[in-house]
Amino acid sequence: MVLTLRVEDVSVRLDGGPALDGASLDVADSEIVALLGPSGSGKTTLLRVIAGLQRADGGRVLLEGEDLRNVPPHRRGIGLVFQDHALFHHRDVAGNVAFGLRMRGDRPGAVEQRVRELLALVGLVGFERRSVGTLSGGEQQRVALARALAPEPRVLLLDEPLGSLDRRLRDRLLEDLSALFARLRVTAVYVTHDQTEAFALGDRVAVMRDGHIVQTGTPDELWASPADEDVARFLGLGIRNGVAIRPEAVAVRRVREGERGDGVVESATRQGPTVRLKIRLVEGGELDAAVTSLDHPAAGDRVSIDIDPEGLVELR
Repeated sequence: MVLTLRVEDVSVRLDGGPALDGASLDVADSEIVALLGPSGSGKTTLLRVIAGLQRADGGRVLLEGEDLRNVPPHRRGIGLVFQDHALFHHRDVAGNVAFGLRMRGDRPGAVEQRVRELLALVGLVGFERRSVGTLSGGEQQRVALARALAPEPRVLLLDEPLGSLDRRLRDRLLEDLSALFARLRVTAVYVTHDQTEAFALGDRVAVMRDGHIVQTGTPDELWASPADEDVARFLGLGIRNGVAIRPEAVAVRRVREGERGDGVVESATRQGPTVRLKIRLVEGGELDAAVTSLDHPAAGDRVSIDIDPEGLVELR
């Protein structure tokens, strides 16, 4: 594995407290690492340290073996995409995409050619002279992505890029990003609090909590073996007696007349092809189940449950 980015034991103190506490992360060449965690876990601070927008109090960041400690942000070869797009509203679409190329002194003909390539890549052919203020949120995010990719950065950093979009548009752009990253073989760190985004885009997922990375692995590895109870709960696994239970391992059926059952369905929420059931157990506590049948228990139904032992994970 050829490493492009290495973050070693980085610490940052903000307002007297630790925003990052010995965070370490490796990103291989052409790898997408999704940085997943709740608000306040340190994801954005870590991204800012990598980009050079936040000075670290300890540790170091290496890009292709080079220590970036004294390298200013504009010389790091890093592309940035933010949730709020951060576009220049006094420039048209082409002007936004061309900005980084012109700043480094590329020839006008080369700039024009590269802008055409990037707008075709993100599906915005014909938008060159449009004002960015007339674009939809999804179109603006495509412009922001094209601008970040135009100078061919060594690493692309994305901070909650789909967070301000509605679910339908977010799902569409998620598919587009996945295809685009695969086509370009880009190296990227993608910050999100959304498990669906992290699992869809990340070759590996790094889970953050309280300023440090508590577990890194492929989506399958994290789902199969969460590091501890907090990670399991954050990923949506149920916990009983120190054991994590994957929702797909819980079989549920409505009880017949006179049966006591194991619990009562508190909610049934459809998530595409699956329905997520939250069950209040008779013995106390809650359990989640994921079912695919159209004829599924509804809120208020009393149910019995069976758990596949293969879906149990002993937590350390």
